[in-house]
Amino acid sequence: MAINATPPLTLTPPAPRDVLELLKPITWFPPIWAFMCGVVSSGVSIGDRWPFAIAGVLLVGPLVCGTSQAVNDWFDRHVDAINQPGRPIPSGRIGGQWGLWIALIGTALSMVVALSMGWLISAATIVALFFAWAYSAPPLRLKMSGIWGPGSVAITYEGLTWFTGATVMAGALPGAHVLIVLVLYSLGAHGIMTLNDFKAVEGDRAMGIRSLPAVLGVDPAARIACATMALPQAVVVALLYSWGHIIVAGIVAGLLLGQLLLMRRLLADPLKHTPWYNATGTLLYVMGMLVSAVGLGWGGQA
Repeated sequence: MAINATPPLTLTPPAPRDVLELLKPITWFPPIWAFMCGVVSSGVSIGDRWPFAIAGVLLVGPLVCGTSQAVNDWFDRHVDAINQPGRPIPSGRIGGQWGLWIALIGTALSMVVALSMGWLISAATIVALFFAWAYSAPPLRLKMSGIWGPGSVAITYEGLTWFTGATVMAGALPGAHVLIVLVLYSLGAHGIMTLNDFKAVEGDRAMGIRSLPAVLGVDPAARIACATMALPQAVVVALLYSWGHIIVAGIVAGLLLGQLLLMRRLLADPLKHTPWYNATGTLLYVMGMLVSAVGLGWGGQA
């Protein structure tokens, strides 16, 4: 579907509460959680690094994630005008091109903060901002793909934010074990993002969005999502055990077993049980992330 014509120019700035609604604070929690996993996995005491930790939370949450929400709402304003007319942009509460300007300002502020934290954080932020725009903006609009859309969100929400947390604390590139585990949890998060597509299957088909449930059907997509979530965690368990983190590996294995049991109910009726699974199985997934991070932090980054 083509993007509507550019809204008329207005110099009246939007109300702060409308800007906050546009930035969707509820979406900041997953990247902040992954950032904290990175902080813990570094094995570095927060001590004198606490200013960097606070700056990192602001970077991955309100700035980069908030910017991604503004970008998404701006380029989806034509769809929201039909499906969610009460949103800040289609409702006119954020008028003219202010939605775009907020996204551009957020991008600039993100880079200013990242540049103050060193080249590794800057590089990670550039990648995250690229995906923030590529997910929603033409010509890429990665959200149209059931592979690249969830993948780009998983990489930024889990992997890059974990990387940022670990790098902020260590002041250097994280150790190999940390990098391997964060990549595995990023791969698994693709399944979580696929489950999020179940709430809009018919709408995605009507809009030409090729999400996995829209293309493959709900049941096959649910099985793929479950496998995508479970297999990387199984590898994490095996690696933690081989690295000598036996107790931590056992706890993560228990959390994975809990997810597998919950997946049986999810697969019985994915459309009905996905919200329930997101509140239960996904919680166990992110708890496993934190437990793994604690094990890596205690055992050093090797």
